[in-house]
Amino acid sequence: MTEPDTVPTTSDASAPDSDIHWMQLALELADHAAEIGEVPVGAVVVKDGHVIGRGYNQPISSTDPTGHAEIVALRQASQQQSNYRLPGATLYVTVEPCAMCAGAIVHARVERVVFGTAEPKAGAVCSHLQLFDQAQLNHRVTWQGGVMAAEAKAKIQSFFARRREEKKRLKQAD
Repeated sequence: MTEPDTVPTTSDASAPDSDIHWMQLALELADHAAEIGEVPVGAVVVKDGHVIGRGYNQPISSTDPTGHAEIVALRQASQQQSNYRLPGATLYVTVEPCAMCAGAIVHARVERVVFGTAEPKAGAVCSHLQLFDQAQLNHRVTWQGGVMAAEAKAKIQSFFARRREEKKRLKQAD
């Protein structure tokens, strides 16, 4: 996985301590996803210095194609706030959101998104589509990529390397 040159990144040394703190929590949630056989993506929604939503990838285990970490975290945050709008909230996610998740983020009126590593195949924030920058949308989401990118990228790469190795072993066993 390589990050596109267009990703505005923050070195971990220059990222605010709070961004590092919340991204670490998202990375822990990504570990949980990997433990249950899901792609290791984790997300937290933070408002006023408090976590109001948590999520990890679970489309396979929940048999729900919308079971992405961001969607799960947004649902929990909306229920906790008793409001489908989340003004003033920041969503931290380990991997650049896809089109579905970016759309939900806009509809929820999330103020800011911070992600770890870019997603060159399906990322919709900066890798493709640039959904947050579309002039016709009635809400602007600010975003920052690259916070703890090395850790997030390593989790994804390790997961898919293990998955390829398992497939290879199964083929050899046939």
